[in-house]
Amino acid sequence: MIESIKKYCNSLTQYSRYKTREVFIGEVPLGGNNPIRIQSMTTTDTMNTIATVEQSIRMIEAGCEYVRITAPSINEAQNLQNIKNELRKRGYKTPLIADIHFTPNAAELAARIVEKVRVNPGNYADKKKFQKLEYTDSEYNTEIERIREKFSPLVKICKEYGTAIRIGTNHGSLSDRIMSRYGDTPHGMVESALEFLRICEDLNYYNIVLSMKSSNPQVMVHAYRLLIQQMESEGMNYPFHLGVTEAGDGDDGRIKSAVGIGTLLEDGIGDTVRVSLTEEPEYEVPVAISLVNRYNERENHAPINSINESPKDPFVYLRRESFDTAGIGGNTVPKVFADFSEKEILSQNDLKIVGYNYDPVTDKWNMSDQACDLIYVAKHDLPFDAPTGLKVVYDFENWNSLEDRTKGFPLFSTIEQYENSTNKSFVLNFVELDAQSIFSKQLLAAANDETVVFVLTTNNLHGMAEQRRIFLELVENEIKNPVIIKRSYDKVDEDEFRLYSSTDFGALLIDGLGDGIWLTGKDKPGQSFDHSFINRTCFGILQAARTRISKTEYIACPSCGRTLFDLVEVTNKIRKRTEHLKGVKIAIMGCIVNGPGEMADADFGYVGSGPGKITLYRGKEIIRRNVNSDEAVEELIEIIRENGSWIQPA
Repeated sequence: MIESIKKYCNSLTQYSRYKTREVFIGEVPLGGNNPIRIQSMTTTDTMNTIATVEQSIRMIEAGCEYVRITAPSINEAQNLQNIKNELRKRGYKTPLIADIHFTPNAAELAARIVEKVRVNPGNYADKKKFQKLEYTDSEYNTEIERIREKFSPLVKICKEYGTAIRIGTNHGSLSDRIMSRYGDTPHGMVESALEFLRICEDLNYYNIVLSMKSSNPQVMVHAYRLLIQQMESEGMNYPFHLGVTEAGDGDDGRIKSAVGIGTLLEDGIGDTVRVSLTEEPEYEVPVAISLVNRYNERENHAPINSINESPKDPFVYLRRESFDTAGIGGNTVPKVFADFSEKEILSQNDLKIVGYNYDPVTDKWNMSDQACDLIYVAKHDLPFDAPTGLKVVYDFENWNSLEDRTKGFPLFSTIEQYENSTNKSFVLNFVELDAQSIFSKQLLAAANDETVVFVLTTNNLHGMAEQRRIFLELVENEIKNPVIIKRSYDKVDEDEFRLYSSTDFGALLIDGLGDGIWLTGKDKPGQSFDHSFINRTCFGILQAARTRISKTEYIACPSCGRTLFDLVEVTNKIRKRTEHLKGVKIAIMGCIVNGPGEMADADFGYVGSGPGKITLYRGKEIIRRNVNSDEAVEELIEIIRENGSWIQPA
């Protein structure tokens, strides 16, 4: 067993679904022994009955098992009945969920109509003013009683009508009261939900689902783990709704979602999934299905050496301690490998797709922000001098035959090969390590050798857990060599490749494990994926895990019936003007519900404040109010300039 203080899942080594209580949502129960359910949220105006119904049908036919619809006021809550009637008339019985913020009266009406109501404890009974307040215990308890008075009527209605409740905490909308006592932390997120949950239990109501959402996957994962620990200490076992909020769109949105959601699914955590993309909701559904279906046969994986307790704290980010070997490990950012082992003759032009552009006129290399750090050429030669800073890695036999061995570094396929070799690099040696060799006495030949970087491989179906187990063995034995995580995926399409690698690498990186990543893969016909695609995926994973920032980050909400402008169009417009601002975080929020609170740690914010009107933020401070939407992008750029964060695009 894992040490109780660090327990958040059934096992660190054997895949097993974390058992929660069954919650009834219409005719589609959740938790217990039920499969992981798929859901999404409409983006239409809730008052437009036909548009909402037709979008709901597209979502259902894509595989959506629950449909969530926003109800920001009493009018939208009333219209849920018309939407439900029309769906039932067309033969669709999919349970509906009302999404409520700020308006208890809308929630109380919706609870009489739909099968489930989602409330956000940060704004259901509180108005966020970003004030730092101090409470005595007595004053704090008085606040809890105030919340009880506001929330209890909804609980009683749900109990009467058989309606479920999701208590959905969002990192960016914690109340000022929670922020004052617990801070902007996963602990604060957990306590925000538990305050409402305890009120439900006092009223003998248990038809509850919980979520801990954040646009930062690290925060999201730690919050769910802490929630499980706290629930177990209080004898609770409610099911979990998983999601990374404001993930964005395209590759980045999918990678960020997989890093957060996939990390939890790997440990058997999660009962329903919603992937939040700034796209049409029917495009979210296949992503969620792909993430979930990966675990259908996971119990059949090869055994992994069990561990009695984790030597790392799973509730905070702390990078595993390693020494710096030739710029790998230590306090350096995780490195990216590019694998050119299948290319017999490598040209200077080939490196362009992994971030290096050669100019023959000046005989110089130009390097992008997403240039890989190492290339693997295996048994082949490099017929030109590599760019400065790019390390070239050969199979040991090939490296050993080079005329000038200082121009590259060897990869030893086993520890035995490294131990028995009379020739080694005096600077940097890569040594492959797997689940068998980690428990071998021969490990001592390379352990804490300051020229050795381990390349961690696995063929286990439960590969992330096996690689994590190897890391934990290194931690327990105080072996501090840097480690490159290597994964390969065969017979997958591009979406699966992106989601699976984001899950497997991201789950380790979020726990501070790994000093670099090496990714390869082939599609279902057996063709290797394009190097550019793999390289972008690697840098996207590192960015999503918050371990290496290489580009602008967009925190964009997925749109809903509250949205006051075309999110996809505006996001693309802002991206076109700002995507060269490496490391800057820009939030694009459709309405005040998702901003400024939901912007969390964004540097700048673009928030819909009324029809045709935008409010612009620096952090959580309003800089411009009610800007005309056709001028808002230029005004946003001006604020970035004023802050000193603007640079001219190359």
